[in-house]
Amino acid sequence: MERIGAYAVERRLGEGGMGTVWLARSRGGRLLAVKVVRPELAADPGFRARFRGEVAAARSVGGFHTAQVVDADTEAAQPWLATAYVPGPTLAQLLAAEGPMGQDRLSALGAALAEALQAVHRCGLVHRDLKPGNIVMAADGPRVLDFGVARAMEDARLTATGTAFGTPGFLAPEQAEGLDVGPAADVFALGAVLVAAAGGSAFGGGTPVALVYRSVHHEADVSAVPEPLRPLVAACLDKAPERRPTTEQLLDRLGALAYGAEPAPATSYDLAPPRPRDPADGHAPSAGGYPPGPSGPAGGHPPHSGDPQAPRDTRGGAAAPGPYDTPGPYAPHSTPPPPAVVPAMPAYPPAARAAAAPPALPPSPYGPGAPIPPMGAAAGLPGAPEFLAMDRKNAVVLDPGGILLGTNGQVLSFPWPAVDVAWCEKGRGRGQVLVVALALRDGTLHTCEVGTRKPGELDAWIAQFDATLAYYSPEE
Repeated sequence: MERIGAYAVERRLGEGGMGTVWLARSRGGRLLAVKVVRPELAADPGFRARFRGEVAAARSVGGFHTAQVVDADTEAAQPWLATAYVPGPTLAQLLAAEGPMGQDRLSALGAALAEALQAVHRCGLVHRDLKPGNIVMAADGPRVLDFGVARAMEDARLTATGTAFGTPGFLAPEQAEGLDVGPAADVFALGAVLVAAAGGSAFGGGTPVALVYRSVHHEADVSAVPEPLRPLVAACLDKAPERRPTTEQLLDRLGALAYGAEPAPATSYDLAPPRPRDPADGHAPSAGGYPPGPSGPAGGHPPHSGDPQAPRDTRGGAAAPGPYDTPGPYAPHSTPPPPAVVPAMPAYPPAARAAAAPPALPPSPYGPGAPIPPMGAAAGLPGAPEFLAMDRKNAVVLDPGGILLGTNGQVLSFPWPAVDVAWCEKGRGRGQVLVVALALRDGTLHTCEVGTRKPGELDAWIAQFDATLAYYSPEE
């Protein structure tokens, strides 16, 4: 029988961005999920160094709602990480089988996930890829997976492709732009997860590029969320990280809604938060990352302006876990709740909802979930390329539908038949600026400028723009 370290492999569970996940058994009979790194990542010394540090930090993550890291070998030919095996469907699978959650189940889910993220953040980690496919709905409540390798994977992908690690539709704006991320990025993803669990989609449907663009430039659609939760979820999806609630504030509000829990009293953690790690170990918080205390850079985030009952900054410990030892909000229902009726989004189409058969389920809670389709697949052109250049104010998108120019919040969309000539160039004398111009067949001219502070990104944008343009508008 094949072994990974001391563990006997029983079967393959799934495959994700980092590698393959195997179900294995210890010599004492305990089941583990062992994730083995892909050979190309294992050959990267930079990835190995990051992976080594992140695994060491992930070992310290506890809490009720995470899958505990129990073993790892970062020096093996193909490094691996073993976590406790948690049986159960993913949240994505549960929603496909049972339909959207009502207010009580949604509140309980949000409280459990906030508690899981709090445990991760207190160890100096940020998950960076919270989504329904990374949440296992176990018998005793939800568990969050894949928190131990997110930073190593993100840095590897940034190095390899220049794009942010994460899943479009759940990616915080600062993460999509390649900026420093902290715990607030996970709170943003939590808001998007709650919208999905309510039967909606925070940023509609379509291609990954379109979802990334909307997460930065469009307001989230929270209309599927029950009214009592809507202001809080909208606050989680605020574009500005400093205005999002903390996990402690979320626990106060969601715990009260789900279980009638009172805010927890102050704990020794609140009086003496953990000291940032030594920069020498490569994991010190960045300037835009972890706040100096559990409640944010200035001792707490301001309440969401649209919520008269905005979460309070009590600086308390985690709310008590729910009574999972009795049939609770996660127990299967014999009659699934009816799907929520979600109004169409004003600026872009909502995600398509299957009318008959549910979507295909991922093979395992430990796999990647529903895979992101190839570029252009959502528009019916498998493998068709897409282009995205974006800063905080402006954006340029090329996809199968045409060219989109976003300038200061105003979006203009031009289908390919309407475009006569399109070109791009470097802005003269203004730093790293991409200038895109379109001449339409009706004789009008439109331009857009996108800036970057990353060396080399401007040249990469120009090359990608020209290649994508050549695909859709080949020279005759």
